[in-house]
Amino acid sequence: MKDTRLDVLARGLVNYSTAVKPGERVLIELFDAPEEIGVALIRAVRARGGVPFLQTYAARLTRELLVDAVEAQYQFLADVELRRMKGMQAYIAVRGAHNIFEAADVPAERQRLAMKFMRPVQDWRVKRTKWVVLRWPTPAMAQQAMMSTEAFEDFYFKVCALDYAKLVPGMKTLQALMARTDRVHIKGPGTDLRFSIKGIGAVICGGLRNIPDGEVFSCPVRDSVEGEIAFNTPTVYQGASFDNVRLKFARGQIIEATANNPKRLNEILDADAGARYIGEFSLGCNPRILQPMRDILFDEKIAGSFHFTPGQAYEEADNGNRSQVHWDLVCIQRRDCGGGEIWFDDKLIRKNGLFTGGPWTALNPDQILRR
Repeated sequence: MKDTRLDVLARGLVNYSTAVKPGERVLIELFDAPEEIGVALIRAVRARGGVPFLQTYAARLTRELLVDAVEAQYQFLADVELRRMKGMQAYIAVRGAHNIFEAADVPAERQRLAMKFMRPVQDWRVKRTKWVVLRWPTPAMAQQAMMSTEAFEDFYFKVCALDYAKLVPGMKTLQALMARTDRVHIKGPGTDLRFSIKGIGAVICGGLRNIPDGEVFSCPVRDSVEGEIAFNTPTVYQGASFDNVRLKFARGQIIEATANNPKRLNEILDADAGARYIGEFSLGCNPRILQPMRDILFDEKIAGSFHFTPGQAYEEADNGNRSQVHWDLVCIQRRDCGGGEIWFDDKLIRKNGLFTGGPWTALNPDQILRR
């Protein structure tokens, strides 16, 4: 029987992204995703000798639980989920969304309460398991991308089935460059931003964690960020939509934040002491993702983009900032999106979305797709 594209995708997630070994327990979580991808994943795990476990979720039911969430409810749930996660060696999540604004009317304090108690579960999963997360193509996502459902599904499988190993050599050269860089200067329309990444290091993302993938990330020294930045990519966070986000920094802290929805924006940034500091700086380089669609797993990988993230830092590239918030805000610097420049220690590294001046030019889309 000929493999379907579901089989190809499932094998990539199980064999490459999580590299499941015989006897390993694998938790598969489906969020508004069809049974067919669950079946394909279960079969792929068993073909590797792994032991599959399955949990399904529906966004409308999750919203109903959140609307009147109480501390005792989420404390108990977190204890149960953490115990289960501690028994897993790998984790695969397929996240669909029939309505990306399903949680838009959930009070912010209820969302913060749930995030507070569920954070240890996420931390254990991220730090202690082999994990991969991906979206599932739905008509709602096709609408976000302004494409027909059929065309979007074709785009989705082409992006997610990219041979990510092709990105890794170029990523390693960029990783080495970022590891020895001190000063970063980003210029563009509405943007003049300076910060240091000295001593932080960098991490390559070549298909082992998020699908679609394609980024190399570091993190600013916590108090080093100065200047202002204008993001040209729309974003959805905690069920709310934001356009034209602009941030102004002094001594690492966001001192001014504006957008089409400034009240909600500042509520999120006031969630805790770390939310107004930056926890990630990353360069996106997926050659098959060019336009934003209000889905961060896609948008943060856009070729010629970077993202700058208020909130929690990853321990792999850590500046010590801790927060329940981790909000990837994306700016595309390709010429068709307004252009821009990124400088490392006074050397131009990327101009108008294209890498320049070193072996990291292997990450430019034309270089990747011709290999």
